[in-house]
Amino acid sequence: MRRSPVLAVAVLTFTALLSTVPAHAATTRLEAESAALSGGAVVETDHPGYSGSGFVGGFTDGHRGTARTTFAVSAASAGSYTLALGYANGTGSSRTLSLSVDSSAAQQVSLPATASWDSWGSASVAVTLGAGTHSVSYTFGSGDSGNVNLDRLDVTPSATGQAGPLFEAENATLTGGAVVSTEHPGYSGSGFVGGYTDGNKGNARTSFAVKVTTAGAQSLALRYANGTGAAMTLSLYVDSVRQRQVSLPASANWDTWTSATESVTLTAGDHTVAYAFDSTDSGNVNLDSLTVTPSVPSQPAGPGEAEAAFLSGGATVGTATTGFTGPGYVTGFGTAGARLVRTFAMASAGTATATIRFANAGTLAVAANGRDAGTATLPSGTGWRTATVTVPVRAGVNTLQLAGTGSDVLVDSVVVANETALAARGATTPYTEYEAEAGSTTGTVLAADRTFHTVQAESSGRRAVRLGATGQSVSVTLTKPANAVTLRFSIPDSADGAGQTAPLALYANGTKIRDLSLTSNYSWVYGVYPYTNVPSQGSPHRYYDETRASIGDWPAGTVLKLQKDASSTAAYYDVDLLDAEQAPTAATAPAGALSITSYGAVPDNGSDATSAINAAIAAGAAQHKPVWIPAGTFRITSKINVANVRVFGAGPWSSVIQGTGPRGGFFGTGSNVTLADFAIFGDVRIRDDNGSDGALDGNFGTGSLIQNLWIEHTKVGLWADSGTNGLYVVGTRIRDTFADGVNIHAKDAGTSNVRVDQSMVRNTGDDGLAMFSEGNTVAGSAYTFNTVQSPALANGIGVFGGSGNRVEDNVVADNVTAGSGITVGTRFNPVPLSGTTSIRRNTLVRTGSFEYNWNSAIGGLWIYADSAPIAAPIVVEDLTLTDSGYQGVLLSFQKSITQLSFDRVTIAGAGTYGIETNATGSASIAHTTVTGATSGGLLNDGGYTLVRGAGNSGF
Repeated sequence: MRRSPVLAVAVLTFTALLSTVPAHAATTRLEAESAALSGGAVVETDHPGYSGSGFVGGFTDGHRGTARTTFAVSAASAGSYTLALGYANGTGSSRTLSLSVDSSAAQQVSLPATASWDSWGSASVAVTLGAGTHSVSYTFGSGDSGNVNLDRLDVTPSATGQAGPLFEAENATLTGGAVVSTEHPGYSGSGFVGGYTDGNKGNARTSFAVKVTTAGAQSLALRYANGTGAAMTLSLYVDSVRQRQVSLPASANWDTWTSATESVTLTAGDHTVAYAFDSTDSGNVNLDSLTVTPSVPSQPAGPGEAEAAFLSGGATVGTATTGFTGPGYVTGFGTAGARLVRTFAMASAGTATATIRFANAGTLAVAANGRDAGTATLPSGTGWRTATVTVPVRAGVNTLQLAGTGSDVLVDSVVVANETALAARGATTPYTEYEAEAGSTTGTVLAADRTFHTVQAESSGRRAVRLGATGQSVSVTLTKPANAVTLRFSIPDSADGAGQTAPLALYANGTKIRDLSLTSNYSWVYGVYPYTNVPSQGSPHRYYDETRASIGDWPAGTVLKLQKDASSTAAYYDVDLLDAEQAPTAATAPAGALSITSYGAVPDNGSDATSAINAAIAAGAAQHKPVWIPAGTFRITSKINVANVRVFGAGPWSSVIQGTGPRGGFFGTGSNVTLADFAIFGDVRIRDDNGSDGALDGNFGTGSLIQNLWIEHTKVGLWADSGTNGLYVVGTRIRDTFADGVNIHAKDAGTSNVRVDQSMVRNTGDDGLAMFSEGNTVAGSAYTFNTVQSPALANGIGVFGGSGNRVEDNVVADNVTAGSGITVGTRFNPVPLSGTTSIRRNTLVRTGSFEYNWNSAIGGLWIYADSAPIAAPIVVEDLTLTDSGYQGVLLSFQKSITQLSFDRVTIAGAGTYGIETNATGSASIAHTTVTGATSGGLLNDGGYTLVRGAGNSGF
């Protein structure tokens, strides 16, 4: 940010004496000593450096209310002019005079100090003048501070507006201290405009002369840099009329340029578009350019809109080619690495026809669920048209990828025949969930309880069924066919904390199928964070774990019963829920794949397959062939590095990578990684951040895909780290980790465009899904259509700093302690929030919890200004909070939270207040309702400002 002292510019309107209006911005100079002087204003010559034969003095305290200099100005035609007043002000502080044009009311204007009385400054302003003669009076009014000398007035007709669309700021009209600078690289043109510093507050302005050829809505994209770390503001003017205050979120630093877009309606013809540092603005930004383009109205949306898909590698949304459906189309496929990945659901496996609506001829590479599926040929023609391609599909969630092959193709939509609807919110899962307390039982239904250290607090729905005596059972009736189940359970720990194993019988329609093997090896921790396996430290929690089993084929209507038989040796069994599904048969290998067994990996015998897998991956990367993990369990003893390789399994019910002790997982070291269709089961039994491996970790570069993995018993599920840009994670299950389920993290470098979609996270030891801008910025990333259940600690979803990230269409349920359903803020001293953080269309059920270390309640939605204020936009829309444990919405803690907006928020049930504020600042709120809040609709003891719109009730 440029911070060298410069002169501010008074915003004045003069009328200049012109005998001829120059055709090409020629300047006419009017000497002050030749103007009409009155009230004590006199010609003087005692300070050198003036132009002409002298300057005008006499604006002294003795002539307050009378001293005046009047310029006579004749404009040959109406138009816009730039007026530059030469003056000296050696008082050491800014002084004021009053300006009147013709008979207009006087306005007070400011003239900042110059270095001395022998130093002459210039103050400029752009004005519109009518044709004819005018008079401009510059007066030491009774309310002015005066004491300045006037030298000259330079009058320059402003250039006629240009059609653009790109207008360089350094070529615009600069006033009020705005100056051309070059010290920060990355600008376009020959420089950028600085000078929007606090010393020029109220004055600095950049005015663009813009020609509009067709009347209508125009998009104004201002390219700027803001390295302050917080969102700053300027005021937007069109033809001297203030339109609004505009927010300019922080960029990564002063050498990073970004854009902010506003929409205005303009008539055809010339206009002046200005960005001013008004007295109500925070300023302190640099301006590079303005791009003016006609706004394209949204078109009716059709099925399979391409712009809603995951885009990376240069694929972007465009609107320039008309005739598209929805808000845009996808372009950029001429760039190597550009891709579009669309997620859809199918009722059954087989093949399906995908219809691509496109413009421009070319070819696109096609992949289905990460596997090559040929190319789509898009023939020549005119306008938008369609082409089809046949792709293999599976039952449930699928992905279809279109990737650039050098053709400048535009894709409007991708529709798969007979695709079924995805869940409106939360993940579309392959299983049906059956809550134990909703079934039939001869055991004990534990009463609902949210108290930390109770098993109910960690149960889905805050209730469970206890089978404590031989013969006790709990039964559920299948609503869909199933051949596999996952049981969420708790059994007592062993006395030494090492865990015990005990069977529980499973029956179908009264006939015993098998015993399920249950263990407490991966549950029960003690003491204080980060917790131990030592029971004597007390404070037990993390009671639950899961086990899965194949059970044979059973139709809908089958009664599955879990029973404590005589052989079930645990003192009791707490049953939380049962997930039942139709697990697919083992898939076959992709064509040409290199099997890890060909390199020495042996399934199911406990041998170490690490070296064999590493060798297969090295060969796959070198030969550009996929790597195959066949059915079976393969043990690894260290992390496996992956880059530029695709690794597939036979499905997560069939192919298992089994970690050893705290070790084992996949570590990204480069781009173009695909990991799909297998399970990663760790053997981590305690939280040790430095001594345990994550299932997935590292920098996945660009163009990577993680799909249909099943992760359990690792430190974290996925730690997407610095440098990752364009990673798509879809259809993945993450269960029973000892730290975060997913953390999108930036420390040594930025991390951007990571999206986790259609995934299910349960019983994490820290945040279910997190974004952490630790030292660098997580930008443009998203958690969409995910389900987070029962995080044992912290938040369902947490966004800590970052720029322009999204949390949309998720379902979060049942926080346990020290966290919220969704939190956004500056906890852990992250890179401050910038851009717009979007919290849209989420459902929070029984969320919020108590932080016992702080003795504080935490709301279902928590906006937390901790290490720094929050000054960037946070948009909360279409949020449903049901049965919050404490506050529905909490704003804290005693720092400023601004640019926050709520719209269409429903708070139905809260243990304390519907909304509680413990911060300074303001937020807008509309169409928000609070019902069933135990303590009341609103607690606002700190005077936080809620700007109420329409449709609010209950608070």
